Amino acid sequence: MVIKICISILNLGKHYSLQLTVLGLNLFSFPCRSCFGMATYTPKNILITGAAGFIASHVCNRLIRNYPDYKIVVLDKLDYCSNLKNLLPSKSSPNFKFVKGDIGSADLVNFLLITESIDTIMHFAAQTHVDNSFGNSFEFTKNNIYGTHVLLEACKVTGQIRRFIHVSTDEVYGETDEDAVVGNHEASQLLPTNPYSATKAGAEMLVMAYGRSYGLPVITTRGNNVYGPNQFPEKLIPKFILLAMQGKDLPIHGDGSNVRSYLYCEDVAEAFEVILHKGEVGHVYNVGTKKERRVIDVAKDICNLFSKDPDKSIKFVENRPFNDQRYFLDDQKLKILGWSEHTAWEEGLRKTIEWYTQNPDWWGDVTGALLPHPRMLMMPGGRHFDGSEENKDASYVSNNSNQTRMVIPVTKVGTGSPRKPSLKFLIYGKTGWIGGLLGKLCEKQGISFEYGKGRLEDRSSLLSDIQNIRPTHVFNAAGVTGRPNVDWCESHKTETIRTNVAGTLTLADVCREHNLLMVNFATGCIFEYDAGHPEGSGIGFTEEDKPNFIGSFYSKTKAMVEELLREYDNVCTLRVRMPISSDLSNPRNFITKISRYNKVVNIPNSMTILEELIPISIEMAKRNLRGIWNFTNPGVVSHNEILDMYKNYIDPNFTWVNFNLEEQAKVIVAPRSNNELDASKLKNEFPELLPIKESLIKYVFEPNKRT
Repeated sequence: MVIKICISILNLGKHYSLQLTVLGLNLFSFPCRSCFGMATYTPKNILITGAAGFIASHVCNRLIRNYPDYKIVVLDKLDYCSNLKNLLPSKSSPNFKFVKGDIGSADLVNFLLITESIDTIMHFAAQTHVDNSFGNSFEFTKNNIYGTHVLLEACKVTGQIRRFIHVSTDEVYGETDEDAVVGNHEASQLLPTNPYSATKAGAEMLVMAYGRSYGLPVITTRGNNVYGPNQFPEKLIPKFILLAMQGKDLPIHGDGSNVRSYLYCEDVAEAFEVILHKGEVGHVYNVGTKKERRVIDVAKDICNLFSKDPDKSIKFVENRPFNDQRYFLDDQKLKILGWSEHTAWEEGLRKTIEWYTQNPDWWGDVTGALLPHPRMLMMPGGRHFDGSEENKDASYVSNNSNQTRMVIPVTKVGTGSPRKPSLKFLIYGKTGWIGGLLGKLCEKQGISFEYGKGRLEDRSSLLSDIQNIRPTHVFNAAGVTGRPNVDWCESHKTETIRTNVAGTLTLADVCREHNLLMVNFATGCIFEYDAGHPEGSGIGFTEEDKPNFIGSFYSKTKAMVEELLREYDNVCTLRVRMPISSDLSNPRNFITKISRYNKVVNIPNSMTILEELIPISIEMAKRNLRGIWNFTNPGVVSHNEILDMYKNYIDPNFTWVNFNLEEQAKVIVAPRSNNELDASKLKNEFPELLPIKESLIKYVFEPNKRT
């Protein structure tokens, strides 16, 4: 096959545009921003195929709502995954018309194009569920390729179509390398790996050919996974939601490490609105997001929102014949048109769960669709579930003669325990105190781990670590605290910024690109007692409070990076304070420090007992907890109270002298932070967490007690 590639530079006045054309289809076109808006398309009569389905119904309802001058004609055969209730918002509109029919009927399609004066087609109709394509691939060929061919031929014959928007999928690109940092762009090779994506790629070839041979004004879209209200529960998210609502286990194919990108349905509907009006004929547009999530993390998020224990509610089942590990798109081209994703994952998932809990019977009896491996047979006479993989044992459900019939297989009992996904931690801060303790604890718990070799501020070295180690989680215990103390940072500000700010942000950004949770050991030394949180009041600073301590440059950098990390939804920030361990010879141990000082202040503070809290940090990673956490034991303890314990348990002859803050200020360079952090959020997640004084005795002084 000869592929003709034409690259042209178009002079548009003072502006320039680069275009890449393959087989007559313009895959790339990058005009300057000021050129956009020059050729906005306005349709009159739009035919939307498959609009009783999930995505297309949201697009239809949006266009009806926003453009009362457009006439919208919907053509849908009302297959198993379609529902007229999805179009209720449009039903009463005078510019809406529904026609029940099959896109494979050439007579019907030609009739509609002519009688409704259709000038625009948005072609969504397709069989889309990958599992089904393994069970009845011929039906996918019939619907996705032949149906598309009928539409294209009707457009050629009538000669009246000004836009033909063909809706394809990201799966036509095939599997993306796990370590790829750049997504598939519109000119990437098509390498489908399952019958479904192969038929969609085949349909794309027909669309491209009709654009080239007959001058049909085609536009193709390739989208990531979409979720939201109205979706038939054969798909992952609605299936998990309905199962969670019923108190059942959530089945995950394989080990759940497969990565997917999820867009909320309203954001996708807006994308099609933009493409309809601003998309350029002959072009392909990726509709995607760079916010990736593993299937196991999606399941855990749903479990958490239903207050279910993921370890008890998730079960691992046999994988698909071929389950692509990752799809990753470059979405820059569509963003240039003016579209962007608006709905955060947490918000979209919450809205979706609310909708399904309010509409549990929207789809009727979907018991068969909730099986780990459903097999839909798209046959005349209704909706069927193939029971071949379940030894043909089945029960029949039918509400009445007009309702779709389901064959619901009896679930086969497994012969072995499913394998849970293995953990592998990438830890930064090998030579540090907390980083070293993390490694020892991983060894003790049998968790695979490696220390990162790259420097935090060197992005390429971080990428190399992730590509070589392939971790499931990343721990950042690296940072500059100064030696012997934070006063060092006052005279080494550039080095402090480089690691504490630039390095931490770089690592968070790299982890986000690879859909990795980063557990970041931060500090609570960014607060000081104030009028709202007076010393001794028991009113601690919460995770939502803004830092108010700027006495040291170290604290400034830590407060700065914490605020910036709020924008990263893949980061779990742990505010450590005055860390203490049972190793009383460690010079970084708070007890070791104050026991060696000539004089000490006596102020109550929140503190972190590492023997108790470091194991909790590992558990937090397993639970994929995110956001900011006050990582201290509940309550406060003063310097004198600790030294009293030291005297009682370690050295009965120990003595010390107190001095006040004014006297302390004369012997230190930078002021120190003193505060109480509210640890109730951590206590609620881990009820067994001990108050600070009890933890000190159990983990520090009792093990070191001298008789």
